[in-house]
Amino acid sequence: MSELKNRVCLVTGGSRGIGRAIALALAEAGSSVAVNYRERASEAAAVVAEIQARGGRAAAFGADVSQGTAVEEMVRKVEGELGPIEILVNNAGMAVARGLEITEEEFDRTIAINLKSAFLCTQAVLPGMRSRRWGRIVNISSIAARGAGSVSVAYNASKAGMEGLTRGYAVRLASEGVTVNAVAPGVVDTEMGRPLIEAGVAARIPMGRAGLGEEIAQAVLLVAGNGFMTGQTIGVNGGGLLA
Repeated sequence: MSELKNRVCLVTGGSRGIGRAIALALAEAGSSVAVNYRERASEAAAVVAEIQARGGRAAAFGADVSQGTAVEEMVRKVEGELGPIEILVNNAGMAVARGLEITEEEFDRTIAINLKSAFLCTQAVLPGMRSRRWGRIVNISSIAARGAGSVSVAYNASKAGMEGLTRGYAVRLASEGVTVNAVAPGVVDTEMGRPLIEAGVAARIPMGRAGLGEEIAQAVLLVAGNGFMTGQTIGVNGGGLLA
């Protein structure tokens, strides 16, 4: 993981769950980490404190990443405090279980938080990455991008869109030293994933259990540390798509 040493990373939705695990893993690999949060300031502060206690460098930044002006302001603050952003992990997301009764407002909000945020954050950091001819963008997708899913049609659409966004950026940036990949978790033992575990979804996974945040973080480090891999989606789902 020498490629990740002394890099500056931004992890959106980094205060809990998968985002927290990614932030800790990047810090362990030697990167400085900007932990983004929307509402959970105390949890983001706890992640920063844990990184600092291990000798790492980190800071928390509050912003609703579905809003363009908020993203631009956050990126300015991150770069002013930690330095130019070299690794972006688009992890912010929401998952509200809905059947066919889903409303237009719920659909729009899901797309904005899960997909539009990745577009806004990517656009904000790209000028610097392109000028330095080095950058790593990792989008957190989901097994729901390619399967029926059990959350909502909006969630399916947002994560399928995330993978399309990944490929679109990857082909346009490949010659400029910027790679763009996705990691697609299955059911993970986090606050967001526990309702699915309680509903028995994890029991149907061939591996017989839900994943861990640390296991998703390992895949993020894999793609972030590889300069020749781009446009790919790495599934980390315990064989969930095989079932």
